[in-house]
Amino acid sequence: MAGLDFSELIKLAVLLIVTGALSGFLAGLFGIGGGAVLVPVFYECFRLAGVPLEVRMPLCVGTSLAVIIPTAIRSCLAHYKRGAVDLTVLRQWWPPILIGVIGGSVIARYAPERLFKIVFVAVAYSAAARLLLARATWKFGDDLPKGLLMQVYGFVIGLLSTLMGIGGGLFSNLLMTFYGRSIHQAVATSSALAVLISIPGALGYVYAGWPVAARYPDVMALQLPFALGYVSLIGAILVMPMSLFAAPLGVRVAHALSKRMLEAAFGCYLLIVGSRFAISLWSGQ
Repeated sequence: MAGLDFSELIKLAVLLIVTGALSGFLAGLFGIGGGAVLVPVFYECFRLAGVPLEVRMPLCVGTSLAVIIPTAIRSCLAHYKRGAVDLTVLRQWWPPILIGVIGGSVIARYAPERLFKIVFVAVAYSAAARLLLARATWKFGDDLPKGLLMQVYGFVIGLLSTLMGIGGGLFSNLLMTFYGRSIHQAVATSSALAVLISIPGALGYVYAGWPVAARYPDVMALQLPFALGYVSLIGAILVMPMSLFAAPLGVRVAHALSKRMLEAAFGCYLLIVGSRFAISLWSGQ
C-alpha cells in the first residue's frame, strides 16, 4: 500500500472493520453472504491503495469470497437451528453449483476487468426490479422444478456468483420465491448455498490470480495489499471478525420482518450497489 500515509491507513482499516459488521448483518438478513456489500467497498479501498484498475475488480471479488466463508457458515448454522434451511434443495444443487464455481474461476483468470462489473450491474438491477416491482402472481411454477432445469439453475448460480464475489443468495432467493417458496425459507437456504460457493470460489481466485506477477513483471508496482492470488489477506483479516459477530443479529432481524418489508429492503439495497458499478463502467474508474 505504498503511497498512503499512516492516517490514511487507519481510515482504511476502520472502513474495512465497519464493512465487516455491515456485511455480516446483511449476510444474516438477506442470506447473501455479504458479498454485495464487500465488493463495492473493497473496490474503493483498493482504489485508494493504488491497486491498478486491471486487477482491482477481480481482487475485490476474490477477497469477498474469502471473507464470506466464516460468515456464511455462521449464518447457515443460525438459520438451520430455526429449521428454515431446505436440505432437499441443497442436495439437488450442490454438484452443478460446484461445477459453475470452477467455471467462474477459470473465466476470472482470463476475463477483462469490465466483465466483472457488467455481471454485477446486470444481476443487481434485475434482482432489484424483481423484488420491488413483482407481484405475488409472478411465478414460474408452484414448486421448484426437477431434473435438468434444476441442474442448469444450480450451474448458473455457481458461475455468476463466482464472477460477482457473492454467496449465491441473489439468485437462489429470486428462484425460490419465483417458485412459490417464502422469502424467509429462501434466505435461510441461500445462507447454506453461500458456504458451498465461497470456499471453492476463494480457492479458485487464488488460482486465477497466480499468473498476475507474470503479466506484470514489476510486481511491487501492483501494490497488491498482501495478496495471495486474487485474495487480499489483510482485507480479509480486518473484515472477518466483525462480520462473524454481526451475522446472528441479521438472522434475528430477518425473522422479525414481514415478507414484503424484507423484499423491499433487499431490492433498494441492490439498486444502490448496482448503481455504484454502473457509474464506474461509465467513468472508467
